[in-house]
Amino acid sequence: MVAEFENEFTWGKAVSQNTMDEFHEKFEKAVDEAKKEFGKKYSLIINGKEIYSKDAFFVNSPSDKQIIIGEFPKATISDTNDAISSAKNAFEKWSDTSYLKRAKIFRDCADYFSLRKFFFAAIMSFENGKNRFEAMGDIDEAIDFMRFYAFQLEKNNGFCKNTSHPKSNEKTRTIMKPYGVWGIIAPFNFPSAIAIGMTTGTLITGNTAVLKPASAAPLSSFYFAQFLFSKIPNGAINFVTGSGSSVGKTLIESRDVDGIAFTGSREVGMQGFREFTKITTKPFISEMGGKNPAIVTRNADLDKASEGVMNAAFGFGGQKCSACSRVYVQKDVADQFISKLVEKTKKLRIGMPWKKDVFLGPIINNDAKTKFENAVNLAKQDGEILTGGTIITSPGFDNGYFVEPTIVTKLPDDHKLVKEELFLPFLCVQRYDTLDNAIRLANQTEYGLTAGIFSNDEKQLDEFFSKIQAGVVYANRFASATTAALVSSQPFVGWKNSGSTGKGAGGENYLQQFMRSQTQTRCD
Repeated sequence: MVAEFENEFTWGKAVSQNTMDEFHEKFEKAVDEAKKEFGKKYSLIINGKEIYSKDAFFVNSPSDKQIIIGEFPKATISDTNDAISSAKNAFEKWSDTSYLKRAKIFRDCADYFSLRKFFFAAIMSFENGKNRFEAMGDIDEAIDFMRFYAFQLEKNNGFCKNTSHPKSNEKTRTIMKPYGVWGIIAPFNFPSAIAIGMTTGTLITGNTAVLKPASAAPLSSFYFAQFLFSKIPNGAINFVTGSGSSVGKTLIESRDVDGIAFTGSREVGMQGFREFTKITTKPFISEMGGKNPAIVTRNADLDKASEGVMNAAFGFGGQKCSACSRVYVQKDVADQFISKLVEKTKKLRIGMPWKKDVFLGPIINNDAKTKFENAVNLAKQDGEILTGGTIITSPGFDNGYFVEPTIVTKLPDDHKLVKEELFLPFLCVQRYDTLDNAIRLANQTEYGLTAGIFSNDEKQLDEFFSKIQAGVVYANRFASATTAALVSSQPFVGWKNSGSTGKGAGGENYLQQFMRSQTQTRCD
């Protein structure tokens, strides 16, 4: 009997069960516990061993650069090749492990994360600047990925099934088998969910892994690797920190790496894809960002629409590939919508993200701050800033990377700020005449990740769902117009240059990307 899957959904359950005060009490205690961990030295994990190095880098909190999250080794090319060799040597033993045992190991890991989720969420809030709700959602998603993929593996009998044949003496079946060694290249914005989700997909299907976390946020996935490495064959999981130019490049250029799972920018993803597959065909699973639109019609509830767009645009400072970065508003309701949106945005509380009532913490680093400055200057030159546009340097904020959520309008529809992914709390508001025109403008992008619409007209919703070119689409979702997909319910998949496979993380087709099919026939 396969155990059913259920989402962790911590904050949602707290709201439905009226235990919000208990949630906040647990988080406050976890913040105190997390502070005691800061400044420690962490290791690489290669071939079942923790390896320290004198050549290291410090991870500082983007909220306060004086807070040292930890010290991590700068892995060399040699270290990365050792990790790849270890993964290759471990492949046979790990792939021969029964799928039921593999599923149990990841269920155990999910249970461990569930027990420690407030601590891990507090760590993340300091590490990459997510507020407590976003950080808990990230941890919940990591837990969901582990449990859902274990559920899928068991539900599908390890992806092995008998097939029929007209000759009674031929017994046939299909079985899916792992490829071998996978490189996992993870981003800073979901340092638990995405890193753990991609690595779980790799390992639970019998492959071995070399996990490279983002240098800005390696601690969240270190806890995952630390839990796993002693419970699976030496070398089955390797954890290697360092720069993309050494670790990431080595993984992509290695002939001994059989697959890559990557989440990051389109530029880096496409470059990696071309390099990885230039000699031979190999799987490259990538999610590469978005420029996600929301459409607001004259038939919308403007209070819900402004709330949904604001949450999607400015949650985690717009540093999500699913963030709403452009909104198309029908002309005859544009002024009303903009007024409500600006009013709500001005009331957002900016501050230290681990504090109870804070909505918006910092952006990730100085490069992001420079990009914000450049975007603001361009907006002033070619459009009109309705609110925001300022870097916050007042006392209490001067050691972090804090900026105001920014709304700009009166830009040409083909303007750089309307077309290019910024990964910032920066929203472009554009006006339109007809819904058909709005959908056409929404689709005029190289990306196709998420999209949303607000309308109480069912025919308009049907037209939107029929014509919009994006993998994850929502209607009238005031909690967030384009973000916060839930594992199992809303598989996360990108079209066009937002993804390479068309199969969504957290969906029933995801695991099969890490395996290849074999047809087996036995004759009597």
